Amino acid sequence: MIKKDNETIVCIGSGNMGRALMKGVARAAGGVNLLFTDHTRAKAEAAAQEVGGSAVASNEEAVRAADVVFLAVKPAGIAAVVRETVAAFTQDKVVVSMAGRVSLEQLAAAFAVCGDNAPQVIRIMPNTPTLVGKGLIALTAPPSAAPETVERVRALLAGAGVVDVVDEKLMDAIGALSGSGPAFVCLFMEALADSGVFAGLPRDKALRYAALTVEGAAALALQSGKHPGVLKDEVTSPGGTTIRGIAALEDRGFRGAVMSAVLAAYGK
Repeated sequence: MIKKDNETIVCIGSGNMGRALMKGVARAAGGVNLLFTDHTRAKAEAAAQEVGGSAVASNEEAVRAADVVFLAVKPAGIAAVVRETVAAFTQDKVVVSMAGRVSLEQLAAAFAVCGDNAPQVIRIMPNTPTLVGKGLIALTAPPSAAPETVERVRALLAGAGVVDVVDEKLMDAIGALSGSGPAFVCLFMEALADSGVFAGLPRDKALRYAALTVEGAAALALQSGKHPGVLKDEVTSPGGTTIRGIAALEDRGFRGAVMSAVLAAYGK
């Protein structure tokens, strides 16, 4: 469980996703100390001011103070971070990596230079709705991870969205669906809005209505527990407007195009 008093959480890398996750941590676990680092000091200072916390001059200094370290750096930057902080790690510290395509095995190999002081390592895959606390965060841990450590990290992230603990073999598929998916949905929303403009709606209203329509449909699916096909059938009257629109989508390979997009992302 979370140690809510005087726990220090470090975010190495102060970009959008790091900031978003730390906002979630701040919401979920009041009383924690948040420290930010970045190769650009101004970014760390901006993150600390936005989220609440402090900017630290070096990664090593931050890790020495940390209970949990979030790695919000690109995959190529992990080795450099480890080299810089190797002397600061102890086996009771927890590292949470959000670097895409970097497996638990690769992370363990990177931290092996710490020897007996190697930290516990967990891997997550967040998506962009984390920025507004509505993210989906897949979390995977090695079999050696203590259940209380996994729960501790899951609880820390709960303020950023839904945290789902999964087997690592699912992470690539999750990345293709929920990681790339928001971009596909945004493309769909833009198309919905453009069609509204074509039909005579002002641009601002068309954009708002498209976003609210997607948000409402998603909420209906989640809260009703009904299969999307059932919800589609419930609004599709014989010979009506909706079935005509669905026919136009299917005529242009809508479902096949969506599946191809996700599978293309998965293949990458």
